[in-house]
Amino acid sequence: MTILSPLSDVEPALDCALCPRLVDARHACRSEFPNFWNAPVPAFGDPDAWLAIVGLAPGKHGANRTGRPFTGDPSGQMLFAALAKAELIDHDEVPEPRHLFGGFKNDGAQLKGVMILNAVKCLPPENKPTPEEMRNCRPFLKDALDALPKLTTIIALGQVAHQSAVKACGEKLPKRRFAHGAVHKLLDGRTLIDSYHTSRYNQNTGRITEDMFDEVFALALG
Repeated sequence: MTILSPLSDVEPALDCALCPRLVDARHACRSEFPNFWNAPVPAFGDPDAWLAIVGLAPGKHGANRTGRPFTGDPSGQMLFAALAKAELIDHDEVPEPRHLFGGFKNDGAQLKGVMILNAVKCLPPENKPTPEEMRNCRPFLKDALDALPKLTTIIALGQVAHQSAVKACGEKLPKRRFAHGAVHKLLDGRTLIDSYHTSRYNQNTGRITEDMFDEVFALALG
């Protein structure tokens, strides 16, 4: 079970024990699905990224299964489709149709100028990490962002990712309120852009659409 991270120096150990509840959830899932990744999910993307995309946490049958962020579930398919439209994926070895991007970890996708991260690196029960779990994982997010020397822009998918990104960048939430499409010019010179998460629920209810998501990338691309 080996997946190489482009940011290996700032990743937690595969048996990270900082969050007892998440360790218990990992062990339970490992018993139920022994072939799943079932460990902290590493970053995926380009070490020279100018853009970081921060999600909430691995989905049980998505990244927790495949070991790659936003891979294996509908949230990933929408994200990878948007990246393809924005020409942020190397297409040379990526099979068509484009909606399969992010469907499986061996799809050949190579990101160009983009790094995908999560605010919480382990699967949380019911996709709801506790405030303590978010705090425990925030140093990994901060270190990952700081390890990208060309980073200028961050897209936060959902309010939890927004909160963690703001704090990882050393700022306070009252001055940086979450809103879809909001653009925050951070004190360190980087730009944070908010988006609703691309979860199946948000897609099914129309809270996030492909057009809305494409507009977020248009903001990032300037």
